Amino acid sequence: MENGVMIQYFEWNLPNDGKHWKRLKEDAKHLSEIGVTGVWIPPAYKGTSQFDVGYGAYDLWDLGEFDQKGTVRTKYGTKQELIEAIEELHKYDIDVYLDAVLNHKGGADETETFLAIEVDPENRNVEISAPFDIDGWTKFTFPGRNDKYSAFKWNFTLFDGVDYDNRTGKNGIYKIVGDNKNWDQGVDSELGNYDYLMNADIDFSHPEVREEIIRWGKWVVNELKIDGFRMDAVKHINDEFMAEFLTRIRETYGEDFYSVGEYWRNDLGKLKEYLNNVGYETDLFDVGLHFNMFEASKNRRDYDLRRIFDNTIVAASPLEAVTFVDNHDSQRGSALESQIEDWFVPHAYALILLAKDGYPCLFYGNYYGVGGEKSPHQWIIDKLLEVRKNNAYGDQINYFDNPNVVAIHRTGKDEWTGCVAVLSNADYDSEIQVEVGRERAGQIWQEVTGSGFEDVVINEEGKGDFRVKAEKIAVWVRKN
Repeated sequence: MENGVMIQYFEWNLPNDGKHWKRLKEDAKHLSEIGVTGVWIPPAYKGTSQFDVGYGAYDLWDLGEFDQKGTVRTKYGTKQELIEAIEELHKYDIDVYLDAVLNHKGGADETETFLAIEVDPENRNVEISAPFDIDGWTKFTFPGRNDKYSAFKWNFTLFDGVDYDNRTGKNGIYKIVGDNKNWDQGVDSELGNYDYLMNADIDFSHPEVREEIIRWGKWVVNELKIDGFRMDAVKHINDEFMAEFLTRIRETYGEDFYSVGEYWRNDLGKLKEYLNNVGYETDLFDVGLHFNMFEASKNRRDYDLRRIFDNTIVAASPLEAVTFVDNHDSQRGSALESQIEDWFVPHAYALILLAKDGYPCLFYGNYYGVGGEKSPHQWIIDKLLEVRKNNAYGDQINYFDNPNVVAIHRTGKDEWTGCVAVLSNADYDSEIQVEVGRERAGQIWQEVTGSGFEDVVINEEGKGDFRVKAEKIAVWVRKN
């Protein structure tokens, strides 16, 4: 979809009021008006409690329908309210991507006794104990659902590891002992083998597990009529299974079924290797670009803006890049905190919304605010979205000659489209000359983010001198 935009429609601190699906439904028309074409919704199934954001996935088959973990609804609402929100989004031709948490299960119904080996948390390939009996939270029977949709039950033989021994009350990383039992391969090499992340870690080498997860995937797509998945924590999941999962989904629902994976590592080589390993069955979030922008926001004028696209997916493999500024994991107070400083947020959104390549993803926290506090950035994001929808077409020419002042020129698809975005981290006002084309000689261009600059008249050589204030952005388009 030309100039499509995704939005991550949640952040960590949403209220546990059960009204989020209703808010999303009411917001569908507005989202369409600002140019959003896809909505990434949070994990929509039963977690460990009503307060669970969704990543403590208890029962994937319970979308807010059964009385489990002390609640029928999830944090976000009921299954029926979710279906109604998706139907409303579809009325406006907005795709819906469900956050799929497949790596682990939390909130088990019972403990089981089994043999395990404690491993070094810094290198999970190093065993630091002999096998011994532990009591682990690994038995999932879902009594509140009573076998509806799936009669599958989980026990310790279907998991690789846990992080708590209920017998001793000790936290650690315990690898479950059994026939052909080991950490999954095809995962990230960080910490020796990064299969284990949290809770009861699912064993993707087990054929019954693979079939149950694929069954669920096909069911939930049909049940909710979703258009894609945001795949959580893919660096902890066997890459060969991930490719099989998406291939099997598309066999039923078509090649256009969308996927973007979260592989949280600032290492372009690893991300390219992963894309290759899964046969390019999924896009990936551009973690490298996020960290470049984070570094730029921290170092201000000492950061060389000419490096902003270095070692990024959007530069190396643009068709697989989902570009983003922040998300729930990077936001302040999160485990992977790396929040972009406020002064640089407009720069960051200009970089992802006005660039030619990448599928940009807005963050709910940047757009609407965090914890009920209204975001100071909504107005500038709205303006950039407007320019993306109306002007940001054609080829992209980067003017990356000055480490502190750079420009991105979109050439346009006709005499009225095209734009110039100037970004500065200098502590002084600047200008940069951009050649927009001899055919545009005499055109008048205006700045649209409220800088107050006088209009620019394109000279006979097709060039204009476009200004920007210290540490600000300026976005220029042809004046109507």
